[in-house]
Formats: sequence, C-alpha cells, structure tokens
Amino acid sequence: MKKIIFGLVAMMLLTASSITYAQSSKDASKERQEMAKASKKALNEKASKNARKEAKRLTKEGWKTTPGALPLEKQLDKSYIMQYQYDSDGYPLYFMAEAMSIGGNYDAAKLQALELAKHNIAGQIQTEITALVENDFANEQMEQNEAASIIRTVMESQTLISQSLGRLIPVVETYRTINGQNKEVLVRIAYPQNAAKSAAKQVIKKGLEERGDSLHKKLDKVLGW
Repeated sequence: MKKIIFGLVAMMLLTASSITYAQSSKDASKERQEMAKASKKALNEKASKNARKEAKRLTKEGWKTTPGALPLEKQLDKSYIMQYQYDSDGYPLYFMAEAMSIGGNYDAAKLQALELAKHNIAGQIQTEITALVENDFANEQMEQNEAASIIRTVMESQTLISQSLGRLIPVVETYRTINGQNKEVLVRIAYPQNAAKSAAKQVIKKGLEERGDSLHKKLDKVLGW
C-alpha cells in the first residue's frame, strides 16, 4: 500500500514538474517571439532625421558597415535613443563614449578603439566623482585632506576603473579604408551608469584601503551612491 501511495505521489510531482517546465518554456518562447517582433518593427521603422543626416555625412567620408551589421542610420538612431534615456531621478541611464583607431587590419583597429572608448568612460566617472568630492568640500561636509586623498586616488585609478568595466554595449561600429590598406574603425559604446559607478567605487575603495586611508569606510556616504 505504501509503495502504491509513494508511486502516486511521485507521479503527481513529476506531472506538476512537467507542467511547470512546459509553461516556463512556453513563456520563454513567447517572450523571444515578442522581442523578435519588436526588433523587426524597430528595423523597419524609419531612422530619425538626425541619424539619417549623420549617416549621410559619414558615408560621404567613406565610412561603411561590415556585412550583416545594421545599417549605419539605424545604429546611429539607437545611439541617440540610448543617449537620452534617463532613470526615475532624471540621471542618464548610460555612459556613452566614442573612439577611433587605425590599424593594419580591422580587428586590431577595433580592439584599440574599444579600449580607448572604455578609457573615455573611466574618465567620465573620474570627472563625476571629483565634482561630488569638491562639492562636499565646498559645503564643508568634508575636510580638505579627505577631499585631497580621494581625488588623488581617483586620478590614479583611471586605468583600473577602465579594466574593471564588464561587458560593453556596442552601439555604433563603422570603418573605412585609408592609405590603400589600413583600416580606421569608429565605435560608439554604452555602459550602464549604475554598474560603472559601482565598479569604480570598489576600485577607489580598494585604493584608499591599500594606502591605509580610513576614508574607504565612509566612501559610500561621500559619493552618495
């Protein structure tokens, strides 16, 4: 009798699990279909006037996209849209950066351009943190030596901040051939502001800690993130 009951319970659990899995798979499939539909709709929609104008200018200058990539005007349109996205507090959702590099081949030039763009984002974070610290000092919420210590650590950390950034969001990627064979690659990337600031804060906190500065314990309050 116990074996029969156990078997029935096992079958019921297996059935419930199968129904849950099937529903989950169905939901995931529906979500993918909706995303594909939205992507197709976005692709078929006409790019903004500014995007078309910039794409026309770049095309005249010899810039073009790789096979299979989105048309340049659509890439630029995406860039404008992301640039003007804000969170509930009115702050931009993304850090945006653009960089160009020249190399003997496409991959080398692209890699260097991406590194320069990441460094650009790290520089933007540095500027924002420095402004926050200087504002706290001006409002007498921080001692001069504390402000100087944080700013010094921030200025020394740009490379480490750049290296701490995770996966970038490629927004625009275009190239042209110069001097007959070299490739010049232009990239425009985005990186979520919250993720970038969190990564930078950890780098700065570690730098202060390694220097033996107790400010690392109250960095969260200083930066307000």
